[in-house]
Amino acid sequence: MPVRRQARPDAGATSLTWPSGGRHLWPSGGGSGVQAHARGHLVYAASGVLALHTESGTSIVPANRVAWTPAGFTHRHRAHGDTDMRIVFLPPSLARLVPGRPAVFGVSGLAREVLLALTGPRGDGHHGSGGGGGAVPGYGRAARGRLLRVLVEELREADEQPLHLPHPRDDRLRAIERILSRTPADTTTLAGLGRQVGTSARTLSRLLRAELGMTFYEWRTQLRVHHALVLLAEGHDTTYTAHACGWANPSGFIAAFTDLVGTTPGRYRAGGQRGPGHTRQGA
Repeated sequence: MPVRRQARPDAGATSLTWPSGGRHLWPSGGGSGVQAHARGHLVYAASGVLALHTESGTSIVPANRVAWTPAGFTHRHRAHGDTDMRIVFLPPSLARLVPGRPAVFGVSGLAREVLLALTGPRGDGHHGSGGGGGAVPGYGRAARGRLLRVLVEELREADEQPLHLPHPRDDRLRAIERILSRTPADTTTLAGLGRQVGTSARTLSRLLRAELGMTFYEWRTQLRVHHALVLLAEGHDTTYTAHACGWANPSGFIAAFTDLVGTTPGRYRAGGQRGPGHTRQGA
């Protein structure tokens, strides 16, 4: 298990914390230090976009998604755009009902309202990074427990989203990840990238399947969409973002973005990074 460290929020952040959760208002580019918690927690961006970095990968969390980090995972947060981050810790009895690895879920309208209710401006928690005070006033222990159970049930009904990008373990894949992360518009083929890291496209394809369960196309698309979420949060338009992320025309970018995020880049940006509520399958 990772060594626990205390986070030091960015100097520009406004923080309200209590034992069962918290709220951080991050300026664009702000973020936390490296930390780990004894309890698993959910992170939701009521506005803005969060990047959640863990030892297993990176999650991009726009306003229609919620990220889960199990107990003990070292992680840090970074805000893209002014971001209102909400945190809810889960007791072990509920944490066992969700994955034992970092994951991103769609947010139903009900789940969103529960997250906001549990972390809204109704508490007298203590300002600052240390945390303290009791549960958020307005809910007793029993009422809070009921809300948490509703929240977990909503997540169990939701589709897990492909916005958690796992980090490869193989050094050759890690080298390619660095290339594509620095220059997401790079259109070099897998064979060309293989020559840069000294291995064949066949070997790289096998490693991608074995380690990440993806094809190269799927992996690069996710890397690009992650970068696109950041650019959109920073105020760039769809056309600029499409070209900056490697799409020759905006229509291809819009299709890929919509498939992963659940809304078009234009609607996402126009909504102030507030995507539509998640709809369950068959609803």
